[in-house]
Amino acid sequence: MVLRSHFTPRLDAKISDPVLKLYLFDTAGKATEIYNCCLHITSMAVLIGRDLLSLADISPTELQELLQLATQLKSQQLKLQCNKVLGLLFSKASTRTRVSFTVAMYQLGGQVIDLNPNVTQVSRGEPLQDTARVLDRYLDILAIRTFAHQELKTFAHYAKIPVINALTDAEHPCQVLADLLTIQEGFGSLAGLTLTYVGDGNNVANSLMLGCALVGMNVRIATPSGYEPDSQIVEQARAIANHKTEVILTHDPELAAKGAAVLYTDVWASMGQEAEADNRMPIFQPYQISEQLLSLADPEAIVLHCLPAHRGEEITEAVIEGSQSRVWEQAENRLHAQKALLASILGAE
Repeated sequence: MVLRSHFTPRLDAKISDPVLKLYLFDTAGKATEIYNCCLHITSMAVLIGRDLLSLADISPTELQELLQLATQLKSQQLKLQCNKVLGLLFSKASTRTRVSFTVAMYQLGGQVIDLNPNVTQVSRGEPLQDTARVLDRYLDILAIRTFAHQELKTFAHYAKIPVINALTDAEHPCQVLADLLTIQEGFGSLAGLTLTYVGDGNNVANSLMLGCALVGMNVRIATPSGYEPDSQIVEQARAIANHKTEVILTHDPELAAKGAAVLYTDVWASMGQEAEADNRMPIFQPYQISEQLLSLADPEAIVLHCLPAHRGEEITEAVIEGSQSRVWEQAENRLHAQKALLASILGAE
């Protein structure tokens, strides 16, 4: 008997998805198909040359491709090279974002320049449009972490190189890429799952609504009255969901937690809001992820926190250190998700 392989296009697959078929031939030449598998080949340049200022900038298919690429890079199925220079222009403190972007670029074979605003002319009032046009001539890509989302848009407008949102007061798309990767690892797929976020309707909540809508997840945002997420982004997420999934706002954390596959929280006072922290404490106390709140979720639910965490405030010690916590996997996945993002935008090979 003879074993032969054959590639053929699959009618319901993309052109980039060939099918591998294995046939066993007997001595009379009769063929028996013994294996049939669609080989998914992830595009390395799905976002080549583009900015990522918001998750709304990409399509559901592009987001799925990014997550697939991140999975392949994490498992070392792929080893990509990208001899480019990444600039980090961070006006806010950072641990995970700074380190994960730096390590990701080094692992791709590129270089990183940390452009601390305190040691550049930005701190002395150089106009953003001037800085953007200068850095455009030195760098291949720029990641910006700042307060006002409009500053990010200004850089992207004047710079020809791709600009990545590494966090603004409005959105945190890179965090949510890692979040979705972590959820996908935990459940195998994303569509149809329900994520419940409890706490402040901040930039993470905004990006979670967009990300969940793009991948077909239901999202519930439970906040105190007056601390809801941005209303325009709520409507944007609902438009993306297009009545196929739910984007729900509520003031009832227990109702939001019931049956959820994922419970998620963040600090109650974000960077720049430190003066409000004491006043917020009693308002947000009912929105703590505790063992009691977790018991209302699905028995197989996982818990996420984008860090840094204030234990005993938005999340208890028992929950963040418990068996359902995926916080450390989530933090690690910042590296893999951002490596995929850089490779995709820069066209790594």
